Amino acid sequence: MAKVKVAVLISSRGTNMQSLVRASQEADFPAEIVSVLSNNPDAAGLKFAAENGILTQIVDHREFDSREAFEEKISEYLENLNIDLICLAGFMRLLTGEFVNRWRDRILNIHPSLLPAFKGLHVHERAIESGARFAGCTVHFVRPEMDDGPIIVQAVVPVLQDDTPDDLAARILEQEHQIYPHALKLVAEQRVHIHGAVTRIENPDEQALSLINPKCEV
Repeated sequence: MAKVKVAVLISSRGTNMQSLVRASQEADFPAEIVSVLSNNPDAAGLKFAAENGILTQIVDHREFDSREAFEEKISEYLENLNIDLICLAGFMRLLTGEFVNRWRDRILNIHPSLLPAFKGLHVHERAIESGARFAGCTVHFVRPEMDDGPIIVQAVVPVLQDDTPDDLAARILEQEHQIYPHALKLVAEQRVHIHGAVTRIENPDEQALSLINPKCEV
């Protein structure tokens, strides 16, 4: 079976992109990272992609008069590559509903909270300030609303009493690097089925049961 063609969109160092690339280098991984695209010409992740033989592309949003024109350029580029799936990995541009619907059910995103809790920015600070005992991360299909869409996989980490936002962010990032490749694998294998606002995973293994609980000493 032909591998699913994936483009990863980044704005900075793209550590989640790197985890996807490393996973895709395994012979039995069902997806291929065809291109890494950034809106930021100085994104450090572009160097990593190039060093791993992946086609890179810059579409600088500052060169366009509107979001629609910027996104049209991205879509044209991706369609010319026959991209099947888009993975957002720290892509710091809000996407219009038109773009999201054009690629509906073909855009994945990772967010550093247990959605639907703590959408938007300053997630770790808000989790600590709220007194939450647990935090985590979510891979989901993208919808026009911010940080919304059917959840594919989540991972949970404890919020420790002396945590700073940076401490919590680092603990969550470790799990992001685990669940994003796994979620992509499930989608590429066509094992994730969307039913309204939720997903069902076909023949789920232990990791694929929507929630991963890593062992953590507290």
